[in-house]
Amino acid sequence: MTDTNILVLVGSLRAGSTNRQLAEAAIGVAPEGVSLTIFEGLSDIPFYNEDIDVEGNVPAAAQAFRDAVNAADAVLIVTPEHNGTIPAVLKNAIDWSSRPFGGSSISGKPVAAIGSAYGQYGGVWAQDETRKSVGIAGARVLSDITLSIPESVIRFAEVHPKDDSEVVEKLSAVVAAVVAEVTTEVAA
Repeated sequence: MTDTNILVLVGSLRAGSTNRQLAEAAIGVAPEGVSLTIFEGLSDIPFYNEDIDVEGNVPAAAQAFRDAVNAADAVLIVTPEHNGTIPAVLKNAIDWSSRPFGGSSISGKPVAAIGSAYGQYGGVWAQDETRKSVGIAGARVLSDITLSIPESVIRFAEVHPKDDSEVVEKLSAVVAAVVAEVTTEVAA
């Protein structure tokens, strides 16, 4: 039986992306009773448009995403950095999760952002922008939970993040911290 469900959003659509690999490694370090699930349909969600966000007629991909966020106890976002900010597919998902106003799926949900990038700072700008965007959308941003892995293309050229002991240790700490936030929230 799973006690804690964490939805994982990967900001890169590329099958072999280092951020997807990082998300897969996070799944592998989940302790007993914790389930991390990558949402596989981000590329299917249409660009947010209030004209198509009509109760009872929301596009199926957007509704499936909202349902997944609603069912999760927390969200872990694993994102690369695109031109100094977050990928469009991730921003679009955040926009869909922020609606309908007053009843959004992300409202009050604990959300952490981590990731890797080719640059020397590991995508910190993208992670900061992600935290800002989900915070404005109404999420409870877990700003103390961070992990930025620089020069990811080089670091993971011949090794999967799950086989990098330093990364595994840091991912374990990230997952444990997210679970602790969920546990604290439930106890409150």
